[in-house]
Amino acid sequence: MDGLNDFLDWAWARHHNPLSWYIRPLFILPFCYFAYKNSVRGMVLTIVAVTSSMFWFPAPATPDPRAVALLDIERQYIGGPLTLERIILTTLIPIWFVALAWGVRRRSWLGVAAVISSGTLLKIAWLFREAGSNAWVIIPPVALGTAVCACVLFVAHSRVHSRPA
Repeated sequence: MDGLNDFLDWAWARHHNPLSWYIRPLFILPFCYFAYKNSVRGMVLTIVAVTSSMFWFPAPATPDPRAVALLDIERQYIGGPLTLERIILTTLIPIWFVALAWGVRRRSWLGVAAVISSGTLLKIAWLFREAGSNAWVIIPPVALGTAVCACVLFVAHSRVHSRPA
């Protein structure tokens, strides 16, 4: 167990690197691509990549104190007691991925935008509820990631709908 705890501590320290926060929303794009191509394997690999991306970058020498406070709350949530609220909130994550894949497969671009927006807003609302003003540290990466995803998905939508029948 010590080896696992050491790995989790190592990974969690690296998660304080803001670069991991900036790339995570971008994984929506390959997930949508694989959903469009109906590649379950690709979607699963993308989810694995999202999960592992928290430790791709080195731990910062001096982490932002707001990031430390925010991630302490996330870590308490992950390791906390199993409550009905925690079960419901955690269940929303796979439901979100299924809804996103369903929207892409149905070519419902409005549905895809709604799923991405609702997931983003729920995560931000939860963070502000739990972490207060420390949650402001997550806004730039989330805003940039959402904007990039929206632009890329808009271009994809335009290309799909501009093809001759």
